[in-house]
Amino acid sequence: MSIKVNVGDKAPNFEGPTGDGGNLGLKDFLGKKNVVLYFYPKDDTPGCTKEACSFRDNLSSIRSMGAEIVGVSVDNVESHKKFSTKYNLPFKLISDSRKQIAEAYGVLKDTGTSTNRVTFIIDKTGRIAKIFPKVDVTQHTAEVMAALKELP
Repeated sequence: MSIKVNVGDKAPNFEGPTGDGGNLGLKDFLGKKNVVLYFYPKDDTPGCTKEACSFRDNLSSIRSMGAEIVGVSVDNVESHKKFSTKYNLPFKLISDSRKQIAEAYGVLKDTGTSTNRVTFIIDKTGRIAKIFPKVDVTQHTAEVMAALKELP
């Protein structure tokens, strides 16, 4: 894996379809909210479910810090819809089936079939504020929340 952005860089633009039939992109947050953009390998697998449910369970605290969670994987929109419904996920999951977002951030696995588990915090100005290149799903939400507290 070769992450293509560094802290302080302008975040690569992202936009894609979500499980609710809409579209979501970086432009929807600029000047309004910080974004916790998390890439995960596959819907409804043990580690990915644990990570998503932890974000779900802490979402009100994360939102109170001026941030929004956005998940990205190469799974299709229908898979995201089922995953979101099954676990009652109240945040958006973007389908990156063409792998353009994963490529832009440098998180596509060597096999090209999924993404590495990497999280980026993008501030309101569109800059990368923090990168978590190695994620332990049992502690990750706490790490993200600690990093959000440090943002202006």
